[in-house]
Amino acid sequence: MRRHISALLIAVLGMLPAYPWPGMAMPELHVEGRWLVDENGNRVNLHGFGQTYSPWFNEQGKRWSNYNVKACLDYNKGLIDDIMEAGWKFNFLRLHMDPYWSNIPGVHTKGENDISAFDYNRFCKYLSEVFIPMAEYAVSKGLYVVMRPPGVCPEEIAVGDAYHKYLKKVWGYVSSQKRLTDNPHIMFELANEPVRIKDTDGEYRSNTDGCNRNLTQFFQEIVDLMRGNGCDNILWIPGTGYQSQYAGFATYPVKGDNIGYAVHVYPGWYGSDAMEPSHELGGGYGGHFDAFAAGWDAQIAPAAEIAPIMVTEMDWAPSSYGASWGKSITGKMLGQGFGGNFKVIADNTGNVSWMIFTGPEWLAKFKDEPGKEGNYTFLNDPEACPWPVYHWFRDYAGEKMDVSQPELCLSPRSEVVASEYVVTTGGVKGAALIGEGDGFEINFTGIGDVAFSNPDIMGFKDGKFFAYEQGETECVIHYLSGDEEATSEIKFISTPFPMTEECFNPSIWETGSFDASTGSVTTGQYGFAGWKYTNPLDLSKYDYLIAEIQSPSSCGLSFRVYDIDNYWTDPAVADFGNDTRVVMDLRNLKSTNGRIMNRNHLYFIGFWTYGGSPFRLKAVFACNDLDADSSVDTIDGVNRIVNVTSIDGKCIRTGVSESKAAEGLPPGIYIAGGKKIIVR
Repeated sequence: MRRHISALLIAVLGMLPAYPWPGMAMPELHVEGRWLVDENGNRVNLHGFGQTYSPWFNEQGKRWSNYNVKACLDYNKGLIDDIMEAGWKFNFLRLHMDPYWSNIPGVHTKGENDISAFDYNRFCKYLSEVFIPMAEYAVSKGLYVVMRPPGVCPEEIAVGDAYHKYLKKVWGYVSSQKRLTDNPHIMFELANEPVRIKDTDGEYRSNTDGCNRNLTQFFQEIVDLMRGNGCDNILWIPGTGYQSQYAGFATYPVKGDNIGYAVHVYPGWYGSDAMEPSHELGGGYGGHFDAFAAGWDAQIAPAAEIAPIMVTEMDWAPSSYGASWGKSITGKMLGQGFGGNFKVIADNTGNVSWMIFTGPEWLAKFKDEPGKEGNYTFLNDPEACPWPVYHWFRDYAGEKMDVSQPELCLSPRSEVVASEYVVTTGGVKGAALIGEGDGFEINFTGIGDVAFSNPDIMGFKDGKFFAYEQGETECVIHYLSGDEEATSEIKFISTPFPMTEECFNPSIWETGSFDASTGSVTTGQYGFAGWKYTNPLDLSKYDYLIAEIQSPSSCGLSFRVYDIDNYWTDPAVADFGNDTRVVMDLRNLKSTNGRIMNRNHLYFIGFWTYGGSPFRLKAVFACNDLDADSSVDTIDGVNRIVNVTSIDGKCIRTGVSESKAAEGLPPGIYIAGGKKIIVR
């Protein structure tokens, strides 16, 4: 059954979109806490696209050249007109002050991060002749404008270095221009894609405490300079790691009014799905929603708790189209794919403005006419970003969408909600009400009370279940199915080492595979497989960590544990050799470099091999008894590894259904359904 649903009535939680379309007054925005708000205090999220003013980025030089200002303006103003006429509900433009105009003509550079050809006088001239006129034209069409500086950051920056001085020179001049600072609809993104910054010891890194402190100082000095020039416009601050690392801003926020954080999101980042493996930013593993949400929570959510977020670069499409920067698919919300999961995550966060970085020449050609499977184009393929985003933005703008009645879905997405889910301790699992349209999905609010029999084990917030501790809990979910109230009852089993295909990651480094039915693991060449804990795993209650395989391996197998959230740090290592069991003494845990490690915050646990040759995993468990072993039990037709823990110094096993607890198990003490069961 399909029905028209008004986004004004069931808009995504926290979304109160601005409606500044051509012919309508644009509200003046400012920052209050973690929100963009208008003059009346209404919370606003913006949705946009980008333009870059150089011949190459304007259809590879086919449209204008030779510093022809009029031709540049005519072409790019025409694109804005065509995009708005195509029905796109955009309300902001990211404007790149491209170095084509500010670099000395004919001077060779190494790329956009090379400022050696920058000419200050040329920048001032073309700011007045190109960039300000384009910004003013966009505002006249109902678009807020976010201006970014020429080029990109060099891979290494430092407080007081040449690039820092360059940014101060650029923003010092921009922030003195009344045509910009007197226009409340114009904002500034202070840099593009910082990568690493000098740490307190002089080394260039990212995401350490020293780097985070220095990054804040780097941009605080620019903010203070601009504010001193009378610029009160909203400023968007980038993070390191190509604008992917923001947790440090929770500790060292950039101070002042009207401050937000500018984020980049591409397939393969934050544990998201990428069609083509990428080693950048921990990518390469198709983590689906849960891994993507956990990665987002680790890096973006801390900044989103204190300030608004704006995603200033993101797109996706199958690589065969050659029309997008990101290579992935829209997929299914809470299932496989990138685009649908991003939307759910952004909506759950609540204060995220975002854009698609797809070339505006493509957007101008868009027609709201569904394609046919087998004959799709980039613009009408539901797996490429233009088709779903076009309809998502119209939904944000309050238009009626023809979608099916929304149904409750949990990750990983399946046809029906299961009665039982195994989750990784410290991990997340998404929940959403999802309706289907013509080649796109819409996620709605409507999940109400969520109650747990043991709230110490699991919790629920912002569309995600969180596994706090190891154990089991029953959960009752109340939600709206259309206009009717509905209830689902689910059992959650939280364990630190679940051997399910949803929880075990065979591709933490290099692309591998895992068969949960047999325990067979194959890593990529010199690859690593196992578990990554966004919220670090605490094993301080246990003395030993044991890993077992089913038969000796010939692939150089080693068991590895990391207490730093970086795969390239030194782990604790136990080589299997010809054995099938290795033991790590958690009381005396040391890295390969002899560093004393902390068992109360572990980020990676898993297996390294030469690659290409499988091994068969039996169990991983923590215990206080070296004589502890593991067993594989078939429960309700599912092969489940039973994890060993300890009560009163004795070995027990968790994760066993109470009704099956004693069936076929050897003597021992077991935990099932929160009860201790003794098998004699």
